[in-house]
Amino acid sequence: MSTQSAERRFTRFADFYPFYLEEHRNQTCRRLHFIGSLLVLALLAYALWSGQWLWLLALPVVGYGFAWVGHFVFEKNRPATFQYPLYSLMGDWVMFRDILTGRIRF
Repeated sequence: MSTQSAERRFTRFADFYPFYLEEHRNQTCRRLHFIGSLLVLALLAYALWSGQWLWLLALPVVGYGFAWVGHFVFEKNRPATFQYPLYSLMGDWVMFRDILTGRIRF
């Protein structure tokens, strides 16, 4: 996370999301976020379909695992999750939608 962003305090998601996108400029990082989110949806669907609820424990590992590899290895920044957990989670899903709809390049 940049020094400037550490000084900012976001109180609205609408203000946070542009910052969130700045922290995801690297295409590989965005792709890892997208793949992690897609796998979260697949695991959730499988757990609901099969009734094997232990798979739900893997959701944060898969979702955050892919995202954090993207940040630490490719983006070379600190995930916003540490400072803004709720907004960051919301940003993941908004970015996922924006990639699906072509608003953000995959």
